[in-house]
Amino acid sequence: MKLTRREILAVGTGAGVASLFGMPALASATDDLIAAFTGGAEVGSGALALTAPEIAENGNTVPIEISAPGAVAVTVFADGNPVPAVATFNFGPLNPSRGASTRIRLAKSQNVIAVAKMEDGSFQRAEAAVKVTIGGCGG
Repeated sequence: MKLTRREILAVGTGAGVASLFGMPALASATDDLIAAFTGGAEVGSGALALTAPEIAENGNTVPIEISAPGAVAVTVFADGNPVPAVATFNFGPLNPSRGASTRIRLAKSQNVIAVAKMEDGSFQRAEAAVKVTIGGCGG
């Protein structure tokens, strides 16, 4: 298949436009996943705490820590990753500390969001912005 210069410019322009409009699609995907996790319920703030570094030198291993007293489950989302849902932690009634720490992979600088389902059925949200200098998802 032989392409003309005009066709190559059209394809390049289309790819550029598609890349510009790609980020809102990822953000809405994260919002859709949060709405699915909460069942559309209102999400507030409270005792849920998310600790993440402001600057991560390498996106392959970004340490995060979650403290969620009174939580039944916590889901972590990264709104700039190709797959925004990163991890889910479920806590049983005999769990003495409702918290977790792990390392996650981030494709680029983005927000890390933790949403917790509390014992009373309410939902809480915590968010941290992480600047990544070297991407971890192929970036």
